[in-house]
Amino acid sequence: MSHAPSIAIVGAGPGGLTLATLLQRQGLSCTVYERDEHAEHRPQGGTLDLHEGSGLLALQQAGLMPEFTRIARYEDQGTRLMDKDGRLLFADDDDAADGDRPEVDRSALRRMLLESLSPETVRWNSGVREITSTGDGKWAVELGDGTSATYDLIVGADGTWSRVRPLLSRYAPQYTGVSFIEFGIDEVDQRHPALAALVGRGKLWVEGDGKAIIAQRNGHSHIRAYAAFRVPVEWATNRFDVSRPARAREQLVEEFDGFAPCLIDLFRAAGDRLAVRPIEALPVGHHWPHRPGLTLIGDAAHVMSPFGGEGVNNAMLDAAELARHLASGSSLSSAVASYESGMFERVAASAQGSAEGAATFLSHVGQELALQTYRSHLDARQQQAEQ
Repeated sequence: MSHAPSIAIVGAGPGGLTLATLLQRQGLSCTVYERDEHAEHRPQGGTLDLHEGSGLLALQQAGLMPEFTRIARYEDQGTRLMDKDGRLLFADDDDAADGDRPEVDRSALRRMLLESLSPETVRWNSGVREITSTGDGKWAVELGDGTSATYDLIVGADGTWSRVRPLLSRYAPQYTGVSFIEFGIDEVDQRHPALAALVGRGKLWVEGDGKAIIAQRNGHSHIRAYAAFRVPVEWATNRFDVSRPARAREQLVEEFDGFAPCLIDLFRAAGDRLAVRPIEALPVGHHWPHRPGLTLIGDAAHVMSPFGGEGVNNAMLDAAELARHLASGSSLSSAVASYESGMFERVAASAQGSAEGAATFLSHVGQELALQTYRSHLDARQQQAEQ
């Protein structure tokens, strides 16, 4: 590049902040626009497991592995599978801490990435209203307060319902047929030791009667959990009144009638913050023709169902790859086009796997397939350890 480009990143999630960190590390400046009022404005979601070769690779390239090691929970990589009667079908608790996918809370990861950035990189309370071409190869970002700025490159890192994506693609995420009711249990070790023991050091998965319960160990003695249903898109919103937490808890107990009492107790212990989460995804193979000055990373580019476990890892690897191409010395347009071409090919397999996971989840063979998957992961890890 003949000059350092001006770069805006829309969205301060893991992908956007990783990209900003890597760009600054390579001497490129950028501005991150985020609609949240501040870093702790809202809960950031459940725990994340970062993978070698993607999420962890991006942190290595950013020089952040020492900081990550201090906040990661290597001890919380276990997995348990139970049937609706509470019978344990699979567990890898004994080897959990030796796994290669350490867990980290989203809020802790965000704080770590923010601390790596130059002051004032992130502009909080700055929701993007519109992005328009200036006619000279640049793009103008207009914010909700009426202010605007012009950039050589705008990167959409703004998630499932990206404001940048419609400038590149006509596709919108589609409902997968699965909806989650999200809830949390605070101080689980102190207040609910039986539930803490039930979930263990990692994730508990229960599937039966076309429903599922997924519970994940988070930091600070918190469990984040989900009740899952294969239902029409409006069913969960109409069925559960999350504005009345006590009633919503009763409704969850009613829906899971016939499950073991120890599993039903997860609903009874839920806090007052519940939410309906319809699961959406872009088509497998989603791509767009290159348009100079714009691109996408993470869920903005390829949102998938969560059943492949690759979402944040793909986003952080997108960031690493885009930063690498931008620092390569190629022209701005060539660098972005090369990143996009590689990304389209790279994410195809995980998008296909996530789509297949969503299609088979809660099917009549869903529990059997989950058991096969967990066993194959355990076998692969043991074989790797023996090599």
